[in-house]
Amino acid sequence: MSLNPAQREAVAYCDGPLLVLAGAGSGKTRVITEKIAHLLRSGHRPEGVAAITFTNKAAKEMRERVGKLISREAAETLPVSTFHALGLRILQQEANHVGLRRGFSILDAEDAFALVKDLAPAGLKPDALDLLRGLIGKAKDNGLDPDEALAAARSPRELQAAELYAAYTRRLRNFNALDFDDLIFLPERLFASNDEVRTRWQQKLSYLLVDEYQDTNRAQYRLLKHLVGERGRFTAVGDDDQSIYAWRGANPENLNELARDYPQLKLVKLEQNYRCSGRILRAANAVIANNAHLFEKKLWSAHGEGESLRILQCKDETHEAERIAAEIAHLQQTRKTPWSDFAILYRGNFQSRAFEQALRLLRVPYHVSGGTAFFDRAEVRDLLAYLRVLVNPDDDSAFLRIVQTPKRDIGTGTLEKLAQLAGSRGLSLARAAESMEIHKQLAARPAAALANFAEQVKRWRISATSLDAAALCEKLIQESGYAQHLEATVKDPAARARRHANLQELIDFLKANGKGRDALGDLAAQLALLGNLDRDDNGNAVRLSTLHASKGLEFRHVWLVGLEDGTLPHEGAINEGRLDEERRLFYVAITRAKDTLTLSHAAHKQRYGELLAQKPSRFLDELPAADVVREGDDPERDQAEKRARGSAHLARLAELFAGG
Repeated sequence: MSLNPAQREAVAYCDGPLLVLAGAGSGKTRVITEKIAHLLRSGHRPEGVAAITFTNKAAKEMRERVGKLISREAAETLPVSTFHALGLRILQQEANHVGLRRGFSILDAEDAFALVKDLAPAGLKPDALDLLRGLIGKAKDNGLDPDEALAAARSPRELQAAELYAAYTRRLRNFNALDFDDLIFLPERLFASNDEVRTRWQQKLSYLLVDEYQDTNRAQYRLLKHLVGERGRFTAVGDDDQSIYAWRGANPENLNELARDYPQLKLVKLEQNYRCSGRILRAANAVIANNAHLFEKKLWSAHGEGESLRILQCKDETHEAERIAAEIAHLQQTRKTPWSDFAILYRGNFQSRAFEQALRLLRVPYHVSGGTAFFDRAEVRDLLAYLRVLVNPDDDSAFLRIVQTPKRDIGTGTLEKLAQLAGSRGLSLARAAESMEIHKQLAARPAAALANFAEQVKRWRISATSLDAAALCEKLIQESGYAQHLEATVKDPAARARRHANLQELIDFLKANGKGRDALGDLAAQLALLGNLDRDDNGNAVRLSTLHASKGLEFRHVWLVGLEDGTLPHEGAINEGRLDEERRLFYVAITRAKDTLTLSHAAHKQRYGELLAQKPSRFLDELPAADVVREGDDPERDQAEKRARGSAHLARLAELFAGG
């Protein structure tokens, strides 16, 4: 398929700053990949054309698509990455300018929270600790160091957070470690204060493309400005109507900032939708028209009108789930379409259980998006902690994890004494564990256990200089006793097999991604950025997904469920008057559907043991009446559909019982 006129204009314009306002399903990824190919054909070096995405999966897909337009070799050298991965790359090359040593660690959210808890006043509840951690992140997003955050504090809680921020930063530096916010904050501060480094990176990156620009936060925008400089050689692709991440710092106002900061900004609108039927697209346009807009646009489609949207009222959550499971089974049987063409979308993960039960009863294959990410699984985190300690002996959080996994004769009392000694001498826990002084303060058994463990870590660190990451990981699993630890602690054979399979998958991942690294430290830092293995477990199965996780996906047939006030829009958004983002979330969900869209709500729901009446979502009234069929409008049609679903349901059950 050839590019349409607007897409061609977006690809060809390279003379100055460009904002591509890309509506849902308008082919923005194709525009970005075609533009990368155009830049390379125009003489740009592959290593100088940086494309920034928001997920590792999107970066991988973009690189693969560019490889089909140009050479695979050129595509491999393209710096296509997330903002955080780009920040990591900058810090790895400029570590000495920000007070870091090579092999620094990156704390994940759990480790960062544990550090905040350790430094905060005793007795604070998790919610209070989360708030303090969030205020530290907000300070970094605003570009404030601890002293500046202290000066800007306006409330007792902000003052407490600023004081904690200072201690938190000192501890991170002592550990030679960063948190995720630092991956944007530190490069941005470096570029703001060091002309030589900033100029060098501006020369290194000749052109920048940013996908999902509406999801950038303040710090990411400042980093982008430093990288492109006054020349403004960049393309930002975004859509304010699809900004659904304000809760994690996204700032759609950055779209307006572009126009203010770059008066010569060119605007190209991609308004032709290649995904949705006419009725679905009209419904989406009607809903989002109720929001204020930074930029006006009107999506249109060359597809046919398609089927009317359906609104179903169900008795309760169980009835809703059973009915939709039966509809999916009926539709799949009559249309002979793959299970992967179907999706059930909901506001929160808690809503999936009833649908899982109903689909399981009919033996309909399904996949739940947003389960525990691969690198968040306990056994994977354990092994990565071993690698982190070998790379960075000052990583105390990783040391505490491995010294107790598997269990050794090293208890809490031993670790408290170790921490006291380490603090008094300014040492990390791993380095203090090598000290004869601590061994003299312990009973013979824990002293011997600690000395043996410290010696073993030293031997593994020596092995790390000659083994690749995968071979080192295999060695760690065997010599640490971790394999035996799983046998002893995981009693269920199936669960134990899954744990072992996850470890093997980690080894396979390291084999595929650990080649050509100058040091294990670079790979360990890269691993810290990955939320999953960029794999798709869905296969030929019905997709169950939250609305947030569905962004970027599309399905022929979509059921948008749980549409009650208090669920979508969320109760908190109703109470606080924050309906715009909830409406954008509804808009994103509508535009996932290609052929059919069914919207459902329950008349009653169980809440805290009570059956409570529910009010249909106010967003349903914003749909164009001419494109919507509500249950009850045509009783004869409703009865015919009910009989067809019932027959299909019975046939499915009979088929399952016959098959055993």
